[in-house]
Amino acid sequence: MKHHTIDIENVNIHYVEAGSGSGTNLPRQTIVFLHGFPEYWGTWHAQLDYFADHYRVIAPDLPGYNLSDKPEDPSFYQVPKLIKFIAKFIQGVAPQEKIILVAHDWGGVIAWPIAAFFPQLIDKLIILNAAHPSIFTREMINNAQQRQKSEYIHELIAPNGVEKLSDNNYQYLKDTVFVGMREGTLSETQCKAYEDVWAQSGAINGMLQYYRSMPQLAPSEKVSVAGNGPVVAATQMKIPNIRITCPTLLLWGEQDQAFVKENTDGVEKYVPDLRIKRFPDASHWLQHELPNEVNLEIENFLHNY
Repeated sequence: MKHHTIDIENVNIHYVEAGSGSGTNLPRQTIVFLHGFPEYWGTWHAQLDYFADHYRVIAPDLPGYNLSDKPEDPSFYQVPKLIKFIAKFIQGVAPQEKIILVAHDWGGVIAWPIAAFFPQLIDKLIILNAAHPSIFTREMINNAQQRQKSEYIHELIAPNGVEKLSDNNYQYLKDTVFVGMREGTLSETQCKAYEDVWAQSGAINGMLQYYRSMPQLAPSEKVSVAGNGPVVAATQMKIPNIRITCPTLLLWGEQDQAFVKENTDGVEKYVPDLRIKRFPDASHWLQHELPNEVNLEIENFLHNY
């Protein structure tokens, strides 16, 4: 695993790379992995190890996270800008080919529209527990349970968000990630690595910038954050038209803490070339809990379509 940085619009992005195929005459197709909140490139360790045998694998720290730069301008984190930025990153690391894009959580928020608006960059799309933007907005409008599951975002965008996540050696994040996973999923070494990631200067604030800039968050029934976030009444929300033509695999742990299961219903309307694999007993942290099953599903998809 080699560590690199690349300058994209004067923002340095750290990424790891393996399986470049040096010493062989056959170029390897590139898989780019995008992590979510509150993680880093290491969330994909099981996938990187597995697919490096036959692919060139790349996993960045998203801007604002870990060893990547953390722009202070909140407007940088607006989703349309993030889409264009990550598209430029993909072009920077794989300029001569279409890539396979794999994404989870916030990485998926970015990946879905990249595949829609930059189809020339993406050969295949694989999403783990990240709702399609059109479907998620539909559920936010119509599904009270989804609005309830999204209540936690109001805690993150509150004025004391950085302090809340940092207090007591990042206990809030530990409760969100470690407690949310099946017991024993992460080793002590892996847990310590997350603490080091969160301790990077400016990282907690960088992570929260994504939520502060997210589109169309329903009002909270519990937390008052007037004027401090992207809050809009559900009746005023607009469903975006995010249509994707490349072959797409959606892997979904049905015990997701952040998304209702209905987020997998009707995705075909926007993604006609779609396969969905549901894991009834897995949570939001699918790639951690079931790494072997995830790897096999991805491998079968890549080989058969």
